[in-house]
Amino acid sequence: MATSVKDADVKTAPPSIKDGFVFLTSRLRQIGIFVALLVIVTLFQVLTGGQLLQSENVSNIIVQNSYILLLAIGMVMIIIAGHIDLSVGSVAAFVGAMSGVMIQDWGLPWWLTLILSLAIGALVGAWQGFWVAYVGIPAFIVTLAGMLLFRGLAQITLDNQRISGFPDAYRQLGGGFLFPGLFPPETNILDWTTVGLGLISTALLVFSQLRGRAARRKLNLDEEPAAWFFTKLGFGVVVILGLTYLLASSRSGTPIVLVVLGILAVAYSAVMNNSVFGRHIYARGGNLQAAQLSGVNTKRIDFMLFVNMGVLAALAGLVFTGRLNSAGPGAGNLFELDAIAAAFIGGAAVTGGVGTVIGAITGGLIMGVLNNGMSLLGVGTDYQQFIKGMVLLLAVAFDVFNKRKAASAAK
Repeated sequence: MATSVKDADVKTAPPSIKDGFVFLTSRLRQIGIFVALLVIVTLFQVLTGGQLLQSENVSNIIVQNSYILLLAIGMVMIIIAGHIDLSVGSVAAFVGAMSGVMIQDWGLPWWLTLILSLAIGALVGAWQGFWVAYVGIPAFIVTLAGMLLFRGLAQITLDNQRISGFPDAYRQLGGGFLFPGLFPPETNILDWTTVGLGLISTALLVFSQLRGRAARRKLNLDEEPAAWFFTKLGFGVVVILGLTYLLASSRSGTPIVLVVLGILAVAYSAVMNNSVFGRHIYARGGNLQAAQLSGVNTKRIDFMLFVNMGVLAALAGLVFTGRLNSAGPGAGNLFELDAIAAAFIGGAAVTGGVGTVIGAITGGLIMGVLNNGMSLLGVGTDYQQFIKGMVLLLAVAFDVFNKRKAASAAK
């Protein structure tokens, strides 16, 4: 049997290069999403004449897509477990409506409204999780019913009217900035709060990655080539410092919702990668019967996942309502489709068992950059929908291709 030129090159290459090539091939799913984001950003930066990466526009991309990124964190966990949630947009609308009623009609303080709104989201998630986990109705049906049910409740709560005029403190979560005016732009070139946060984030990234690699090497579990590890680490540092510079150059500084997103991304990544609960989610989605035989309480896992999704949907609803300073019966329309698309574009497998929080956030950013870039170019919404649909289809096709390739290699 003839050997291809690529195979021959790999076989004759030095061991370090060969190992690196094999490793990169095995991580094609994880690497591809970041490469795609980099290519899309570069493409629109060129096509828009540099408008995409202007400091104010970068801040707008983060704020405008924050609620989708919040939903993507919970959605990717649902998808990893082998489920789907079609109700998150309606839940966000319902919670936003309830928060408006609590502030405007009941006269509750903004901080109590936020707490009660998150509690409502948890109750909604518990309601749906009960039907999925303990009654055994497929999540697709339960959340499809929830999409209609909570959309109807949002309309009933608001009497099909729009509520506006929220307190400034309430609105900060969705559209506020961290310590505005602490370093006035008239006297400072950069926002030093943002610079400090960026440097701290960079130091924490380097420290955590080096410590994690040292721990893996001590246990002989590290198969990642050193060259690739430091390349990946350097890329992460450049991204954080670049984002820090762009946000620090803007007149506003760091959006509060970006800080919230950063904390949630780190926390949920730690849960999925380092906790028993996270391993059980992957086990449940990878092979349900094997997980049950291994003693995993899959019903509890399913229930807790939907409670968590309800809380994140409530948070997304609060962010969206605060940003628009308005609660309307039509809020959250199609949020669920954007969150699902973000998870799948970010590398989640259709059949479950595969996916990462960072990948889902990256997928959401790809959707956000596509929306923003096409808007800057004046592309109509009809073509925008077409292009986003093609991107989603290609992402799922890429996942299927990788699975078939892995199955063929295993034979």
